[in-house]
Amino acid sequence: MPANKKYLTQSPFQRVLKITAGFVGGFMITELLHMVLTLWFDFGAVMFTIRYAGFILWAGLMIVAFLAKNGWKIWGIYLLIILILATILYFGSNINSL
Repeated sequence: MPANKKYLTQSPFQRVLKITAGFVGGFMITELLHMVLTLWFDFGAVMFTIRYAGFILWAGLMIVAFLAKNGWKIWGIYLLIILILATILYFGSNINSL
């Protein structure tokens, strides 16, 4: 049974934004989250966890990107999360290195 056309994204630009947000943005959030987790937990345990939980998180973030109505909004949300995680990683690594 084919999808109903009224629920599909009509703009090719919005489709590209959602695809890039899902792949690139979701991957960056997944990696940054696990890098932040290495600040507080054992490095080996986090690296073992990223093999499975990282893939599941990345796939979930891709699904969320495709469920969004607007590609710009999902990119904005993903960039905000990336900025927050990168800030935590930057300041956390400076504090833990002392």
